[in-house]
Amino acid sequence: MSKLYIVPTPIGNLKDITFRALEVLKAVDFILAEDTRTSGKLLKHFEITTQMHSHHMHNEHKTTQSVVARIKGGQSVALICDAGTPAISDPGFLLTRACVEAGVEVDCLPGATAFVPALVNSGLPNEKFVFEGFLPPKKGRQTRLKLLAQETRTIIFYESPHKLLKTLAQIVEYFGEDRPVSVSREITKLHEQTIRGSAGEVLAHFQAKPPKGEIVLIVGAKK
Repeated sequence: MSKLYIVPTPIGNLKDITFRALEVLKAVDFILAEDTRTSGKLLKHFEITTQMHSHHMHNEHKTTQSVVARIKGGQSVALICDAGTPAISDPGFLLTRACVEAGVEVDCLPGATAFVPALVNSGLPNEKFVFEGFLPPKKGRQTRLKLLAQETRTIIFYESPHKLLKTLAQIVEYFGEDRPVSVSREITKLHEQTIRGSAGEVLAHFQAKPPKGEIVLIVGAKK
């Protein structure tokens, strides 16, 4: 059946891919990949020979309608990103929206995403939370953080290693040095690590030991 499949891929450990994801990637007419070089390694590992096309933030505005047309013409398509679930801080939203608007069926498979294990590992309340993704790099960053300092739900951020110290310092400044935080890095990978404590303590830890790898920052709610 022609449709768009949203297929999560492992965020580190290749064993985290599902049987269903492998079946879909083998069965579709073509795969849309954020980076064909990165995804090529994954497909080669699982002996998947389905044709790939690039679909990323720099070309998705131009390619979306042609993909929708191909699906409406009877083809099935799988969308993957470099790691995790497409459209979660990765390309995917524009194509999904276009398919929904065109009456094309969308099927999102369950699977790997970084913030869920980081949230659960944090030990912070998780019955209610807000996902912020990446903070604005410059304009609007301080305004956003000042607003979030009043948030009464646990907050989830994605952050790069070279910006983590800046973000933690701003958490200390706007949220207070005693606000509980948890930093998970390299989830599912060989050097996976979670550091928990007050914002001041975790900042001091990474000032002494500069962070590396993919990072999820969890910040406790205002009490």
